Order: sequence, then C-alpha cells, then structure tokens
Amino acid sequence: MKEQLELLPGYLASHIRLVVVALAVCTAASVPLGVAATRSPRLERVVVGLASVVQTVPALALLAIMVPVLGAAGLPAIGVLPALIGLTLYCSLPILLSTVTGIREVAPPIVEAARGVGMTDRQVLRLVELPLAAPYIIAGLRTAAVWCVGMATLSTPIGAPSLGNFIFGGLQTRNHAATLTGCVAAAVLALVLDGLVRSLEVGLRKRKKPAIVAGVVGLSAFAAFTVVSFAQNAFDRGADARIHIGAKSFTEQYVLGQVLSQTIHEETGKESEVVESLGSSVVFDALATGRLDLYVDYTGTVWTTVLTRQEIVTDREKLLADVERELRDQHGVETLAALGFENTYCLAVREEDAERLGLHKLSDLASHARTLVIGADYEFFSRREWVDLQRVYGYTFAEKRSMDPALMYQAAREKQVDVVSAFSTDGRIAAYGLRVLEDDRHVIPPYDAIILARKGFSAEHPDIAEALKALAGTIDAATMREMNRAVDEQGRTPAEVARSFVQQHSRKK
Repeated sequence: MKEQLELLPGYLASHIRLVVVALAVCTAASVPLGVAATRSPRLERVVVGLASVVQTVPALALLAIMVPVLGAAGLPAIGVLPALIGLTLYCSLPILLSTVTGIREVAPPIVEAARGVGMTDRQVLRLVELPLAAPYIIAGLRTAAVWCVGMATLSTPIGAPSLGNFIFGGLQTRNHAATLTGCVAAAVLALVLDGLVRSLEVGLRKRKKPAIVAGVVGLSAFAAFTVVSFAQNAFDRGADARIHIGAKSFTEQYVLGQVLSQTIHEETGKESEVVESLGSSVVFDALATGRLDLYVDYTGTVWTTVLTRQEIVTDREKLLADVERELRDQHGVETLAALGFENTYCLAVREEDAERLGLHKLSDLASHARTLVIGADYEFFSRREWVDLQRVYGYTFAEKRSMDPALMYQAAREKQVDVVSAFSTDGRIAAYGLRVLEDDRHVIPPYDAIILARKGFSAEHPDIAEALKALAGTIDAATMREMNRAVDEQGRTPAEVARSFVQQHSRKK
C-alpha cells in the first residue's frame, strides 16, 4: 500500500486536471447551446438528439474513437486531448437538458412582466431567465461532475494518466491494494465535487449566501489547482529528459517495461518513465509519432495488427526479419533486440476436460466446440488469428465471451468458460490447472518479444540502445513465465520482479 500512496498525488493531480477542464469546457458549450435550443424547437431536437446519441456509446469506446479521429485530423491522438474531448462530449447531456428545463420552467408571466418594464430579450435572459434557471443548471452540473470523475478513470488506455492507472494495473496484476486505492480515491473525489456543487445548488435555490460562498470557494480552489498544475506540468515536460517507455495492459508488459527502465538506469544512469495500460494500437501509434521512445511488442501482433499482413508465416527467424524490415521501411521504427522468448496466443482448457474429451491438439477441439463456451481478451475476437482459427479448424463455439485478461483464467477455473485464449508465458496456465492445446496446423504466427524504438532513438541515445541490445536472448519462456507468476500468484510488484532480473543479468556480464 505504501507504494500506491506514493503514486497517488501524481495520478490524482492528473485526474483532477482532466475532470475540471472537461467540466469547464462542457459547461461553457452546453449552457449557450441549451439557451439557443429554447429559442428553436428544431435546434433543440438536433442538439439534444446528438447529446443523447453520445450517451448510447460505451464510455471506453467513446474515448477510443477519439484516437483514430484525431489522428486522421493530424492532431495529437494519444494522451490528454482525446481524453478531454471524450469527457466533454459524454458529460454534455445533463447540463444541456438542465439548461433547457430550467429556462422552460420560468413562469411566462414573469417573462412578460420583465418585457413589460422595457427589458430587451438579452436582458430578460441575463437578469431573469438564467438566474431563475441557475438551480436547474447547477443540478445538471452536479450529475455531470460525478459522471466525469468516473469516466476519467477510463482514459488510461489512451495514454492519459489518471486514477484509472491504479485500477487497470491492479486488475491485471491482482494487486488489490492498487485497485482499492484507485477506486477509493475516485469515489472521494466524486463525493467532494458533488458536495461542493450541491452546496452551490442549495444556496441558489434557498437563497443561502454561506452555502453559495462555500461552493464557489471550493470550486475556485479546484480551478486554481488545475491552472497551477497545468503550468507546472508544462514546465516539467519542457525540462523532461526522461526516456518514455510504453507498456500494454497485462502483467508481462508491466514487468518488461520495468526491465527496460531499470536496465537503462543500471547501465547508463539515465531516468525513465513507464507509461502503463495502453492499448495495442495506441502504444504503437504513440511510438511511431514520437510520444513514446520504447516499448516491447510481439512479432505476430506487429505482423497482423500493425502491418495488417494476411500471410501466415510460421518460421520465427523469417517473421522476425520481415517485421524488422517492414517497420523500418514503413514507419522508421527500429528493432533493437529480440528478448529470446515467444508469448504466443494459444487455446487452453481445464485438464479435467482435456482428459475427458481427449483434447491434445486444436484439431481435437473442433468436434466439441458447439457445446463449449470460449472466453478471450478484448482484442482476440477481432484479430486475424481468430479469423484464421475459425477458417482452418472450422470452429463454431456455443458462446463467445470477451473479458478482462486478468479474469480469463479465473473464469476457466470456476467453469464460467470452457476454453480461453491464453498467453503461452502466463504463469497462471499451470497454476490454474489448464492445458495448452497444440496448434497442429500452424495457424497462429510466432510471437517473439522484441524491443522497439522510435525513429532516430539509437542515434540520439547510443548508450541506451547498446544497453538494451545486450538484453537480446536473455529471457527464455520459462524465465518470463516465472516472472509473470511472481506478480500474478506471489503478489510481488512488477518493479520488484524486474529488479531481481536486472541485477542477476548484471552479475552474469
């Protein structure tokens, strides 16, 4: 827990920045739109309809959509900008509706009396309608604030640090202290913001000046903190000489990110930062655009997902050479080293079921698939590997369930699913009593772990490049499996596990 509390101030500050800016922009846009909507029924149908449509999109999907949209527009597609746009869109509906409702609730005789004393339409709006509608608008802001705090935790996979880093990382590594820290901190932040906005709402509704002052002062403190924090963050980024290392959202990536970071520090004395829990496409795009310096990927993933190649290549050396060449030629990305192990996709079943049904190879599974439920990580059913498995082996499962990778193995052990798309170096395969089925028709490509670097990295940091190249061939599948198991089953942190490996590697040199 001590380690999590040390990380809390930084993630909490990032979370507050996202929430406050998104709410400010959302309010500034939604209130005028709501006012305009009360003057035009057609406009009301359009803006309220669009805001309602946004609400039908799952929050995580809305944030993910921002990445390709901004990328196509030539804008930063990773990090704070897509998160802010997604949060702003998502939180617009309650403020918009409350503005429309509040103004419509102003009694017509009051408006007519205001016009009768000579007020213009603008004066009626500013001096009569908006003051009377203010409690409604503040109530909408209250709802939006709570929504925004919760949704901001989902910004982690698109590269915007938040309290979601605790939650995503904790779920993947079974670190309950991290998950609890993120959840509690988000809940407390939501309660504090809700209390401040409620104080303002009650003060306006009941004409209680102390409540209004308390709400205004509290919200102003959040705004001031955000301004100062953004300024400090911008200054720190300008002076930031750290190496930025990406990591996807599963245990092995957290460990390997720390291995790179600690190797850099051990061999060169330079500082680095690991940006965790990124999506597969997000992390590569961040590297290709220079927002990240390094990360570990897998040849099969690069071949099918990044390079979108359709050919099935089963020769490890050939695929490694082809991936290295294509990345360099198409994206300018450097391949520094192959770490020495494969973490390939595989299908696994419970040992008891394997014995009962006589399952040893993937071809054995085909005749039983119609009675079995398969569980997989979020990406698997949309990947080329799944399409090829269905085509070659003729699979038709009774049901497909997508779930968090951290829960797949538990779901198999508890008989919630019968087959899982496991990762070959995951220590939980043996720990949970699962059997990996042989890919006897060689459908799934090799998945050698490789260190990728952005364009020009080796020329700028030759000492770091050399230190990382020395990691080539130093991690075999058994070693990686044990490191993963140390995190998932023994409760050690990825940093601790990586430190042990780096120290052993240094002693062997």
